[in-house]
Formats: sequence, C-alpha cells, structure tokens
Amino acid sequence: MAESAACPAFQLGRPRYEQGSFLGRLRHFADIIDPSTLFVSEQRLKECLKLLDDYKHGELPPGVSDGQLWEAQKIKQAIIHPDTGEKIFMPLRMSGYVPFGTPIVIGLLLPSQTVVSTIIWQWLNQSHNACVNYANRNATKPTPTSKFLQGYVGAVTSAVSIAVGLNVLIKKANRLSPATRMIIQRLVPFPAVASANICNVGLMRHNELSEGIDVLDNNGKVVGSSKIAARHAITETAFTRVVLPMPIFILPPIIMSYLERLRFLQRNRRLLLPVHSLVCLLTFSLSLPLAISLFPQMSQIEVSCLEPEIAMATDCKMVTYNKGL
Repeated sequence: MAESAACPAFQLGRPRYEQGSFLGRLRHFADIIDPSTLFVSEQRLKECLKLLDDYKHGELPPGVSDGQLWEAQKIKQAIIHPDTGEKIFMPLRMSGYVPFGTPIVIGLLLPSQTVVSTIIWQWLNQSHNACVNYANRNATKPTPTSKFLQGYVGAVTSAVSIAVGLNVLIKKANRLSPATRMIIQRLVPFPAVASANICNVGLMRHNELSEGIDVLDNNGKVVGSSKIAARHAITETAFTRVVLPMPIFILPPIIMSYLERLRFLQRNRRLLLPVHSLVCLLTFSLSLPLAISLFPQMSQIEVSCLEPEIAMATDCKMVTYNKGL
C-alpha cells in the first residue's frame, strides 16, 4: 500500500500527480521545470522513448516499475515538444527557464541603472521570454509568426517605456531620500515586466476571444469552441504572468537592502554581486513553480456558464479547456 501511494500506477500521457489540488499541481510543475533533465544524454533519451513506446504497444520488458515509466515520461516531456515530436533547444526548455533566465533577472535588479542599461536588460528579458514562448507554443493549430512578432514588439515596447519612464520620474523626485530612491528604483522592473507580460498575452492570444478555444468532454472529445472559455483561459494566464514576477522582482531588492547593511558585506564589497545573484536564483526557483501552479493546465468550467450551443452539444455538466502557460 505504501509503495502504491508513493508511486501511482503509470498512465501514458497523464500527469503523475492529482491536478485538482494546489500541492498536486506544484509537484507536477516542479517535475516539468526540474533542471536536472537538462543533463540527460542522447542515449538516455532514446532509452526513455523506447520504454514508453514499448508500453504503448504492450511490449514492456518484465521487471519495469511504474517509477521507471514515470521517470521516462518526465524526461520525454521535458525535452520533446508534444506537438512536433522534435527536441526543444536546451536553453528554451521550461527546465532551463530558471538557469538561463536568472542572469537576466540579476541584470534587471542591479542598482544604479542608466537609461541604456535599463533598455538593454528589459529587451534581453522580453527576448528570452519570447523565445521560450515560441519554443513551447501550442503547435496543433499553427500560429502565424507575425502573431509572435506582434506580441514580442508589444512586450518590449511596454516594458522599456514603463521602466525608463519610472526611472526618470524617480530621479526627478527630489523629496525622496537617496536610500528611499534607491529601493524604489530597484522595484521598477516589476511593473515593467508585469505590464509587458499582460501585453504579450493579450496581443498573442486576442484571436482566441473572437474564434474561441476547444472545450472537451469527460472522454477528451472536442465539444466545440467557446469564446467564454477563452476569456477565462486568457484571464488566468495573465494573472499568472503578473504573480510570477512579483516575488522575483520585489523580494530581492528588499532582502538586499537589509543584507547590504551588514558589516561583513560592507567590509567585503566584492561579495555583494554573488550574494545578490544567490538571492535572485533562490527567489526565481521558488516563485516559478508556485506561480504556474495557481491554476490547472487543463481547467474545468460548468457547461451552464458557456454558450447555449456548447450546452446542447453535450450531456456533461463540466467541460475542460487548455489554459495555456
């Protein structure tokens, strides 16, 4: 019984952990962003794919445990795009988001930013986000490249304009003490990044509001396309994109403002950057799984809340839709 509880029976293509609870989603997404999968060899990947293929065709070798099958599926999902079947470029995998994104976060939160450095770091951040979004896009319904470019340009423009505008205003605020001005200036990246994230979601997915998104019944069959479900999906995604940068860009400046007062760091100024980097890495690592676990990847909504034609097409009381990340 204890083994069964620790490792549930394997189900191909299904999440290992129950998605109806926050803790289950947290464990699920912690697996998805696990950076250890970045070091999986080509040989190990082939072994995992063969194991899953054997399971699918009922040719599983004797002695293979559920734990081995779950691990094989975790590795496959971390490396292989579910729609194209091709390997995702390593820095653009979800498992690489924290390791490759942390240097940019550190740069965004460096004190005493100039206008030029602010523009460069905001541009790098939005470029990284755009590449990750494209690499992990839903490829079942091909999206024109122009949509991604539109979202990218909109995100960069909003992030840079807000960051530069706020920095200029802070420098002109003569009533603020130098220490207060420094702390507020360090918090500027959050509103800039949060607004850019909302802009990116809105521009890239606005067509869903007019066309709707697929909703599925209990058997996974498409019932129809719903504009109301699309509104819910985009709202949930936008909210997640605002919550995600909140601790990343608010906690490190506050923590560093206290740490910088310690005599040890005042005597060893060269350690400030490594300590700052460690604080950013820890907050980023903790914040990402927490934020993306707020809502299930596959969310449910009552049929009575949707369009009449959806209600007429199914006997189910609840339908499912893909929220997106």
